[in-house]
Amino acid sequence: MNQTNDEIDLLLLPLVLLAAAVVSVPIARLLRLSPIVAYLAAGVVIGPFGVALLREPQTILTVAELGVVLLLFLIGLELEFARLIAMRRAIFGLGAAQLLLTAAILGGLVVAAGLASWRGAIVAALALAMSATAIALKILEERGDLQQVYGQRAFAILLFQDMSVVPLLALLPLLAPGSDTHGSFSDAVWSVAKITAAIAAVVVAGRYLLNPFLRLLAGTGAREVMTAASLLLVLGTAALMAAVGMSMALGAFLAGVLLAESNYRHELEADIEPFRGLLLALFFMGVGMSIDLSVVYANLWLIIAAALVITALKIVVVWGLFLPICDSHRDALRAGSVLSAAGEFAFVLIPLGVAIGALTATQGNLFAAIAAVTMLIGPPAASLTEVLINRLSRDGERDADDFDGVRGAALLVGFGRFGQIVSQCLLAEGVDVTALDNDPEMIQAATRFGFKVYYGDGARLDVLRAAGAGKVRVVALCVNNPETTLHIVDLIRAEFPGVALFVRSYDRRHSLRLIAKGVDLEVRETFESALLLGRRALEGLGLDPERAQAVEDFVRARDLDRLALQQAEGLSAGLELLQTRLVQPEPLSVPKREAKSLNPQGEDIIDEEQALL
Repeated sequence: MNQTNDEIDLLLLPLVLLAAAVVSVPIARLLRLSPIVAYLAAGVVIGPFGVALLREPQTILTVAELGVVLLLFLIGLELEFARLIAMRRAIFGLGAAQLLLTAAILGGLVVAAGLASWRGAIVAALALAMSATAIALKILEERGDLQQVYGQRAFAILLFQDMSVVPLLALLPLLAPGSDTHGSFSDAVWSVAKITAAIAAVVVAGRYLLNPFLRLLAGTGAREVMTAASLLLVLGTAALMAAVGMSMALGAFLAGVLLAESNYRHELEADIEPFRGLLLALFFMGVGMSIDLSVVYANLWLIIAAALVITALKIVVVWGLFLPICDSHRDALRAGSVLSAAGEFAFVLIPLGVAIGALTATQGNLFAAIAAVTMLIGPPAASLTEVLINRLSRDGERDADDFDGVRGAALLVGFGRFGQIVSQCLLAEGVDVTALDNDPEMIQAATRFGFKVYYGDGARLDVLRAAGAGKVRVVALCVNNPETTLHIVDLIRAEFPGVALFVRSYDRRHSLRLIAKGVDLEVRETFESALLLGRRALEGLGLDPERAQAVEDFVRARDLDRLALQQAEGLSAGLELLQTRLVQPEPLSVPKREAKSLNPQGEDIIDEEQALL
């Protein structure tokens, strides 16, 4: 009977943790919060200061710290030497400036407020000065700004912060009270010798032994063996570093850096990623369990005020650093808002500060709660900043350019990457084109390359009329936003019905809406390029070019027939029909001369996702 109870108790721990993760993350997604916040909140709820389902967070943290180790290994894998060289100025210039300047100001505020000693202030300031990589990259990806100048610079700062964690973990123990009074000179020399020998062993093994070893294992064809080898590699180097008195994270980081150029890098990354995600989730839940809610309740307004001050301070610091290198102060402000939330490693450095005695347990709980609140308000702060930037941009928007003397035969609205190619085709044939865009930076860049682009909002009727929409023969709409495109189509069809309207479409659903509005031509932005790639792929496989062209023509004709069918039946009815036919299509039977039927059975059998392309 006792054995059964022990088995139930042993099973209860993972069940509670997994249930907490499964419930909390979807709720956080609905509230547009980071999963890290969800894990912290779940830990608080199920921990000893919540409903007390689990009473010993340290037991979980001991195992979950392996998640941090695996995270550092994956960070090391990303640090290819060539990439570091290419981004060296942004990484080591901007990154170091942001971390040191923000930490210096925060440390001064902590000491001035009497929240901690100078040792604790250094730990807390460094922890809170870091930014949440997961939150920042998610925001940049959602906006599509990761390849913008400010997005690249923000990524460089995040990269520097990730890299700086390893030396910080190694150096912070020096802040322990009385740490400089223990041990003799010979002990120090022996410690340095052991650490040097361990690092040298890792470097030599990584350079000369790991690739042959992994090649041998890969030759067995056993996937589970490669997974075991990946974990053995990471945990082995981590254990070696721990044995000589260094951080386990340092060993994992070194192993990752050494394998960054390896042929097996992506295989290792894929093998480690599931373990890293799960263990990091446990780590953050363990941190949440260790937060003393009585400390939070006693200092609630202090925590909220401190989180707001830290968020504002980080925005201002990054804004000031980015001003000289960004095209506009708007992008500098965007970068600051994206980097405002405290980082994941705050929950590594703060417990370390408590462990070495630089912070008391109460102070550790206080600063951990502040870091968690900055994560809560970081994404809303970024969204609010973006709304304010857009509103101020519209309020201060300059008037449209003077279109006097414009006599173009074609009006092109939207001079982005799509519109530029369209304009080149028209200009190559000597067509007089009037190009219109509402992005001043794009217009400035186009001017440097000799293009004349007028400033104006194509969604405004007065601007379209001034640009000659009623006099041109063709209007080419090359706008990024699908809803804006539909609005402009409505304006032109209502006010200039005789103009031929050629429109860039976002996807299949957008194409159907444009066809319903009576445009003369709609072209999906990826469709023709995908057809070209498919034809070239067939030719690369040895197919005769004429036959490959026939296949391309057939697929294009079949898609046009499908569009016509869906337009006739209505989009909703068409999707309902497709949902009942989720079967794998047979290989196409392409007519040798021309393709007019949908397929040999006269049916159009595709899956729902294809229907939306």
